[in-house]
Amino acid sequence: MDMNGQERIEAPIDAVWRALNDPETLRACIPGCETLEKTSDTDMTATVVLRVGPIKARFEGTVELTNLNPPRSYTISGEGKGGIAGFAKGGADVSLTEDGPNATILSYTVKADVGGKIAQLGSRLIDSTSRKLAGQFFTNLGSQMTGQPISA
Repeated sequence: MDMNGQERIEAPIDAVWRALNDPETLRACIPGCETLEKTSDTDMTATVVLRVGPIKARFEGTVELTNLNPPRSYTISGEGKGGIAGFAKGGADVSLTEDGPNATILSYTVKADVGGKIAQLGSRLIDSTSRKLAGQFFTNLGSQMTGQPISA
């Protein structure tokens, strides 16, 4: 499944770029993220708990940053295994554009894939959950950048 969107963030492009590369900021913004640890300049490990319909699973996996073009764009990719629930993998192409001196337009294209028990739930439920989670992340990032509370 593919999803596209934009978020206007009230912060300069350099600040948004730093936030997108900061494990603590990412951990706070990723829905259900319990841990996110940097293992190199471009690699991280993560634990995320998600509910998709009736299935709740803890995914443990990796996150990688590629195609880095600071402070304009990158690709963030991840893959996690959720035991009996299955697996999830995907990524997002993220680009930043200045919108005046103190605002940034963050554009994203997300691709996601799931397998195992979660995949049996049906594409509509998986698609709507994925859209909600992607939108939540980028909304949370905007909130984090402006000092507003992040929604759970």
